[in-house]
Amino acid sequence: MRSSTLTSAFALITVAALGLTACGSGDATDAAPAGAAKSDKIPTQDVTSSVKEDPAAAKLLPSSVRKKGSLRLAATVGGTPPGSSYLPDGKTIAGQDVDFARAVAKVLGIELHQEVASFEAILPALGSGKYDLGTGNFGVTDERRRTIDFVTYINDGQGFAVREDSDLKKVTDLKQLCGLNVATGAGTTFEATLEENKGVCADAGEKAYSVKTYAESSAVWSSLQQGRSDVVMSTINGLRYAVEHQEGLRFLNEFHRLDVGFAFKKGTPLAPAFQAAVNKLIADGTYTRILKKWGTGPSAIERSRISPPEIKD
Repeated sequence: MRSSTLTSAFALITVAALGLTACGSGDATDAAPAGAAKSDKIPTQDVTSSVKEDPAAAKLLPSSVRKKGSLRLAATVGGTPPGSSYLPDGKTIAGQDVDFARAVAKVLGIELHQEVASFEAILPALGSGKYDLGTGNFGVTDERRRTIDFVTYINDGQGFAVREDSDLKKVTDLKQLCGLNVATGAGTTFEATLEENKGVCADAGEKAYSVKTYAESSAVWSSLQQGRSDVVMSTINGLRYAVEHQEGLRFLNEFHRLDVGFAFKKGTPLAPAFQAAVNKLIADGTYTRILKKWGTGPSAIERSRISPPEIKD
């Protein structure tokens, strides 16, 4: 079995892939949050080098994959940590998803050939067979489970952030957003939640909120900082990191928790092996080291699951 590596330069990025990511990735400066301090650095310590192949987990892979020794992974890049971002060299990618993918590949004794793709392009591409799996903080929802299989590795979810001068204190009902401009990522569960619930404002006799979607995380934060948006809806962990590293912003509250996992085509035979690999990382302490590196300890899960029902709270 080949030793596992996760290519840092991603030589397999094709012209087609770059077309998908024209609005979703860029150089190192594109990935930095608007208003971030120049001294702010993305964590780079190696927390996966000690991971060894686990024969029991590797045996769960289909024989064709074990023989080939590699899989095609699509990932989103260009967000704020703990999401995947470019380091200052403009080539190397770091992030919580990268660390989990690298560690799982080592447990399974395979290589992951990674391509960069926009968030909204990855799930359809899994269905077409272009990629074997995808990462990008994909929340497990009942809607997505109809066409996608997931192997969970963390718990994150939806939350809100605003400028410090905002009158908003806590969003517990989307009616509190009526009349405001809400910025969020394109193709995300946040966009879906906002669009599906726009009617709450009309029902309350108020002006609907406006949903402003952006393919790049940096554009979301710029819209808030520059006053084009009043509030940001995004991942809980991403929001907390962003407000700690940008001036003039504050985290409001968690709104809805979601399990997050590797995404696969529905009916994939890869899920049991990836589940076993994540559980191995939890057992040997690698999992805790990854969470500590990215400051996401409160999002730990006790065990990995395959396509669990959406968390309802």
